[in-house]
Amino acid sequence: MPARTRSSQAAVEERRQSVLRHVVEHGETRIDELADHFGVSLMTMHRDLDDLAQRSLLRKERGRAVPFPAVLMETATRFRESAAISAKEALCHAALGHIKPGSTVLMDDSTTLFPLAPALAELERITIVTNSVGLAQRLGSAPGLDVTLLGGRYHADFNSCTGPELTRTLSRIHADLALMSATAVHAGRLFHPLSEYVEVKLAMLESAERALLLVDHSKFGKTATHAYGTVADYETVITDTGTPDAEIAALRDLGVPVEAVHPGKHTP
Repeated sequence: MPARTRSSQAAVEERRQSVLRHVVEHGETRIDELADHFGVSLMTMHRDLDDLAQRSLLRKERGRAVPFPAVLMETATRFRESAAISAKEALCHAALGHIKPGSTVLMDDSTTLFPLAPALAELERITIVTNSVGLAQRLGSAPGLDVTLLGGRYHADFNSCTGPELTRTLSRIHADLALMSATAVHAGRLFHPLSEYVEVKLAMLESAERALLLVDHSKFGKTATHAYGTVADYETVITDTGTPDAEIAALRDLGVPVEAVHPGKHTP
């Protein structure tokens, strides 16, 4: 009898992300029910949940898996960074063609922009200004880049900064391009659950000559507490082919060009 082949690490991570999504969607769930649902042993499910809990992606309590509050899930970097990776890579690949050598580029704290870091390091004479500590860390060691990290009130869960000091600094910056994303988009309107991050996004728009919105399909058809304008504030929206046709039509009805890319087809 052939030896049993161990699941690859990629397959294990894919299952763990599916477990996380299940707990987020269904709420507090018994561990034995999760094991049955995903067709794995109770021991394997405990290992999966231990890993997710160690990464602070959910809580494991007395035989149950418990999700974090919805607002935290929507915004915290640790949840966003591992979501829709192939789509984010495709969006970033498409955005590269909009970045000119010698540009000053504003980048918000969206994890959608993280896959851009290796490609930006290959460009010449690019100045990056961001409120994202994660992006600054990824870009700071590249020899061809000049990186400015905007300071202010630091949010550990989001690994980024906000506040009046930050928006005042942005008011004194003139950028060629802003690269941004959104937590939620519905019928062309943009939403975010936290007002302080809305202020940063609006200040970046004011400071940039042009702006691109990179949003994967999972963000559409949703709303959050704070509305802050529409996609009409952006030169182009870059999304992926998984975005509903009705949502894309709403973007175009506002007069905004839309680039729809295939997830996984390109990487930056």
